[in-house]
This record gives sequence, C-alpha cells and structure tokens, in this order.
Amino acid sequence: MPIPTPRSYPIRVPLVSALVGLIALLLPGAAAHAAPRAAARTPVIFVHGYNADPGVWGGLRADFKADGYTDADLFSWGYDTHQSVNETLSGRFSSYVEEVRRRTGAAKVDVVAHSFGSLVTRWYVKHGGGTATVDRWVSLAGPNHGTSTAWACALWDQACRDMTPNSYVQKGLAEGDETPGAVRYATWWSNCDEVINPDNSVPLAGATNNPAGCLKHNDLLGDDGVSQGVRDFLR
Repeated sequence: MPIPTPRSYPIRVPLVSALVGLIALLLPGAAAHAAPRAAARTPVIFVHGYNADPGVWGGLRADFKADGYTDADLFSWGYDTHQSVNETLSGRFSSYVEEVRRRTGAAKVDVVAHSFGSLVTRWYVKHGGGTATVDRWVSLAGPNHGTSTAWACALWDQACRDMTPNSYVQKGLAEGDETPGAVRYATWWSNCDEVINPDNSVPLAGATNNPAGCLKHNDLLGDDGVSQGVRDFLR
C-alpha cells in the first residue's frame, strides 16, 4: 500500500511577524540582547613619572569620571621607576596593555604619561609593537629629548641615565620618525618646568604640542587647562 505523501502548508508571513513581535513584547531582554551594543570608550592607561606612583592621577581621574568615564575605563600602571626603559620597563608595560585589552575587550588603548613615563611608553609604541595597540598617546612634561637635571642621579640610577641627553634610550627614540604609525600624539610642556631642561625637550615632531604656560613640573598633573586639553584630545 503506498505511503501517503504529507501535505505541505504555506508559512503565513504575517503570522510569523506577529509571533516575533509578541515574543519581543513578552521578553524585552531578548530584544535588547539581540541589538548591537554601543561602542565602549577607549580605555585610558595613566603612567606616572620618576619617583612617583599611581596616586598622582587622582585629580585627572576625577575629571575623566566627570566626563562620563567609569572605573572600568580607567587604569593606572604602577612600576619601579629606577629600572631600564628599554630592557625592562617597556616590556612590562606591554604586558599591562595586553591585560587591559583582555579585560576590556578593546582593540586599542589611550595612554597618558607624565615625565619619565613618557619614555617608557614611547619605547613600547616605537619598538614594542605599540603602534598597533595605542590609539592616542599623551605626554605631560616628558623628557622626550632628555633633560640635563638627570645628570644629578645618573651615576647610580639607570632611569636617570636613560633621561640624560644623548643616552641610548634618547637616541633610540629619536631615530627616524619620532611619532610613528597611525597613533595620534600630543604633548604639554611648561616654560617654568624646573625638571625638564631645556623646556623644548618635550615637544615632538609630528605631535600636537601644547604650551601649558608657567607651571611647575608636577603642576601639570592638576592644572584645569591641561586636564581639559587632554580630555578634548582623547575625545
């Protein structure tokens, strides 16, 4: 006896649409989950300077949070500032960047560095693959071409030797393009900086270089004008 062929019934499109709409009404969470997520902010990593610690960023972090950043967007890297820029610190910073990217899911980070931190992070960007992972880089009062005041401690401190003019680190950062890759660079410098000598050590070719007025070296960390400028640059 032949097996009867099952009858096929056409799918009613209006009925399917109504069912989908009903599910969306009953389960709003499902519809929200299916919607594309808004792009998250680029995480910001603050890097302190010589003989300092992450506590120096309290004021600037508060300003960023007032602009809508959350603690999940802001990171402060602490490190031993008496070690070698190229041999030790830039590699450790690279590991920290990867940890931030893993935790946030972000492809790139923004970096805000003060003083000696500028050399550590620049070495990572230029020689450690950071051109692929850093979107914007900011230097506040960085000894980007060396500072003569570092000679005072260069005899016994590796980081001080790295900050002296014409050191191995300075030559490695100055060779070729000072601002390589698609990274956007900015610096802030003061004509009253008692630590960075000469004052024009801070600006970099290819960066947006901003005069901060007459500020002491550490005052750039808490100045309202500098803070606003940095936040505008990262926006």
